[in-house]
Amino acid sequence: MTGADWIASLTADGDALGRVSTAERVADFVRTRVMEGDLPPGTRLSEEALRTALGVARNTLREAFRLLTRERLLVHEHSRGVFVRTPGVADILDLYAARRVIEGGALSAWRTAPEEKRQAVRDAVRFQRESAQAERWSDVATGNVRFHLAITGLAGSARLDEEVRRLLAEMRLVFHHMGDQREFYENYVQLNRDILELADGGAVREAEEALRKYFDVAEQHLLRRMRAHG
Repeated sequence: MTGADWIASLTADGDALGRVSTAERVADFVRTRVMEGDLPPGTRLSEEALRTALGVARNTLREAFRLLTRERLLVHEHSRGVFVRTPGVADILDLYAARRVIEGGALSAWRTAPEEKRQAVRDAVRFQRESAQAERWSDVATGNVRFHLAITGLAGSARLDEEVRRLLAEMRLVFHHMGDQREFYENYVQLNRDILELADGGAVREAEEALRKYFDVAEQHLLRRMRAHG
């Protein structure tokens, strides 16, 4: 989904907001679009187009922009407007520092987590694997996001779920700079599956160690690609 297509698709989202729309809910719709890869870094967000699509007041939209700017997803450029932010090397280091703590801790709760939470991890891995087999690489990227959201969900904390949604939305902006999606994501399909198989087989500590190594590999992969592209 590119260009004006994602704006047009927001009409249905605007209907869902209803009359009790808030800046936080508007921000969540835009954040989701970022996390699903519809809004690449550098995209200019038209205030008028968004207001029309979502059916919200100007002040509500501007407050949503302020919220997303604090989350490092948007940036306001004087006299030019609001743009989707382009992350840098320091962002990658900080993001992975946070994810190691949050997701590593959440995965340790595998044995005591409700079955539906564990099933969400399995479903994400299956979706990603099936998408890779069909060579739907954008869906593979979305499946990767679902996998990490599901890992966090094992902790049973709404606050952690919200925080990781913000972190993964920012991560999706990083991934836009990694070039060919197949080249970048293909190896992670198997790595996610390996982590699931360890946890599902009762080897939770080994799964935690595999996740830590996964983060080390992914962090270095992203840093090399970003530095190579200046």
